[in-house]
Amino acid sequence: MSWADGIVRTANRLSATEVVKFKEPGRYCDGLGLWLQVRDKQRKSWLYRYMLHGTPRWMGLGPVHTVSLADAREKARQCRKLVLDGVDPIGDRRTRKAAAALQAARGLSFQDCAEQYIEAHKAGWKNAKHATQWTATLSTYAYPIFGKLSVADVDQALVLKSLEPVWRTKPETAKRLRGRIQSVLDWATARGYRQGDNPARWRGHLDKLLPARSKVARVKHLAALPYAEIGAFVAKLREQEGTGARCLEFVIVTCVRTSEAIGARWSEIDLSKRLWIIPPDRMKAAREHRVPLSDRAIEILKALPREKGSDWVFIGGRAGTNLSNMAMLALLKRMARGDLTVHGFRSTFRDWAAEQTNFPRDAAELALAHAVGDKVEAAYRRGDMFEKRRKLAQAWATYCSLVPRGEVVSLRKGG
Repeated sequence: MSWADGIVRTANRLSATEVVKFKEPGRYCDGLGLWLQVRDKQRKSWLYRYMLHGTPRWMGLGPVHTVSLADAREKARQCRKLVLDGVDPIGDRRTRKAAAALQAARGLSFQDCAEQYIEAHKAGWKNAKHATQWTATLSTYAYPIFGKLSVADVDQALVLKSLEPVWRTKPETAKRLRGRIQSVLDWATARGYRQGDNPARWRGHLDKLLPARSKVARVKHLAALPYAEIGAFVAKLREQEGTGARCLEFVIVTCVRTSEAIGARWSEIDLSKRLWIIPPDRMKAAREHRVPLSDRAIEILKALPREKGSDWVFIGGRAGTNLSNMAMLALLKRMARGDLTVHGFRSTFRDWAAEQTNFPRDAAELALAHAVGDKVEAAYRRGDMFEKRRKLAQAWATYCSLVPRGEVVSLRKGG
């Protein structure tokens, strides 16, 4: 028997059978620093004992049901090599775990980081709609290009790929998009998820690659639909199927914004009083807005399908969701009216009210939830001209139902 054989037999004191049979609480030595710790028949684990600066230390190597005797001996061997090199095995394990955690964190996608950024900041945003607007902008323009990529891999080329398609056509949208991407990337850098300069930075970076917004030629969109054409448009709209078509007509006759309509809840609406009260947290001006409901608005609401357990007025394609903010734009494209925007119908109403009616200007402005007058006037104005606005709303809805002479439109029953 060689000296080496003697060491092996002395070191490997335990057998796999003994490890299974041990049930008396205690510690059983396998040799060379490896110990079996038994708490009871079911709870057994491996320990490695070593000396660090003259002090004994115990390091857990894992439970018996997961780490076999052979695996435990190999783990103990690796620990002995570290001690021989003057490295603390426990400190080394902590360092490796921290590095692995950091590597995993750096693997977070841009979308993961954006969602965490929005969640962290939305409580401090004055307008509750900001979180929705951030999500909508990034979902439309950034996520399809690099949302699923690691935030550490988002570079100048990817940022430009998301910005360039809208930089000349929608400069205001592009400005917000760039700023939001920059904020998310700055947040990710501060958290240690990425390194280096921010590829979405404007000054000294993207300003060298993209034309200034002030120099971007404005794209000539068609003006809002002329009010003389609204009757023919609404007639064709009523031929369209789906919640998006009903919501768009509702937007037109109530003069509200897209977000206010798709976010409508039945708890906000009193059909008997023909009244819809939009709470402040869903209004641009952060003030409650009372909307008088015309005959046509009531008809639209009564004909809408209801979803059990849901309070959404305009329900979405998936259970428990409301209509997407893109649904009405998609509808306009299907109607070959991609030149129009949903918001533009508010301008159509405003032009009609100014040129075709004798209703007070303030009534039309209040119907659009615009601020009226200066601060002094606002302080003295206590009413919202609601009764005048009710008559205005009914007149507008009636006008929207009129088809000019010479227009041939096939109307589906119940549209």
